[in-house]
Amino acid sequence: MSVSRRAVLGGVLGLALAGTAGELTLKLRERAARPADAPDDSPAAQQPVGDAAPATGDRRYERLTGPDRTVVRDAAGAVLATLTDGARTAVLTGKSRTFADPDTSATVATDAWVRLLPQPWQAGAEQAEWFKGWFQKSLGSAEDDVLAFATQYLAGAPDQKNPKGVRFRGNASFGPLNPNGSPGNDYRLEETDFLDYLGMPWPFADKVTKQPDKARYGGVDCSGYVRLVYGYRAGYPLLSKDVAGPGLPRTANGLARLGPGVPVLALTTKPGSEETVHPASLAALMPGDLLFFEIDARTGVRLDHTGIFLGLDSEGHPRFISSREEADGPTFGDKGGTSRIDGGGFYGKGLRSAKRL
Repeated sequence: MSVSRRAVLGGVLGLALAGTAGELTLKLRERAARPADAPDDSPAAQQPVGDAAPATGDRRYERLTGPDRTVVRDAAGAVLATLTDGARTAVLTGKSRTFADPDTSATVATDAWVRLLPQPWQAGAEQAEWFKGWFQKSLGSAEDDVLAFATQYLAGAPDQKNPKGVRFRGNASFGPLNPNGSPGNDYRLEETDFLDYLGMPWPFADKVTKQPDKARYGGVDCSGYVRLVYGYRAGYPLLSKDVAGPGLPRTANGLARLGPGVPVLALTTKPGSEETVHPASLAALMPGDLLFFEIDARTGVRLDHTGIFLGLDSEGHPRFISSREEADGPTFGDKGGTSRIDGGGFYGKGLRSAKRL
């Protein structure tokens, strides 16, 4: 997204954002420092649904709200996993990792491992055989997860091909140069999807097969990047266009308004208007959540950018990763706007909603 295309937002909003972002930063810091036997992993811990479920072995399954979810704890009370009702995304606790981007001095260290459940979580599913097998295999696994996938397309990331010779990871661009653009003004073309990066046709869940555009090989726009990470790499079904259905729609607006997932930051509008507004609080976010932004004044009420929340960076700020025109591809660096959703920065002002797939 070019600087010249950005919506101009007022200083009053910037002051309001400093408050909500500060709340998120404080709560995430508190979570990291909380003793193992302290209550839950988020502010919604203060909203228990009822008594904790009976322990299974040395584990306890606790029901919480905001959003409705099950938190798995070990015998000492430490959080092992967060499983959100209606979502396939599971956030597991594992060995801490540190992610770095050449476009920023900030790093992201996290013990969160984001994986997809075989099916959406429901209360009581800890008794199901499908979950028992999946959890035993997944908890503590060092196999690449969603966050690892997401960082395997940054500038300088090494290429890797599958047995069929398809490059499935490595440095990604945003898209080809725009013959009518200029630096800071639609310099690169959008509409580059994950199959263009791969250079291979794709049969979508809505019974449509598309061919890649050879001129866009190795590129992904913001929603194409999310589809590459969550769809092609993690295995979530994909749709060919913006429709409601059994998979991820094509654009940021489609993902936000039509796509699957549990709202963790609800999309809201001003009373009597279609104009969207910034979320009142950011505190429900967890690593792996999809973020949606309105940052292009020309697109009206459409949500025109999307990314993946990573967590707190080394400076204590909530940071996300997305594919951007200014950076020519995926980044959680600061080209084209600081990759933070706190304070009064460009993306902080433009944030509108979030979903947990």
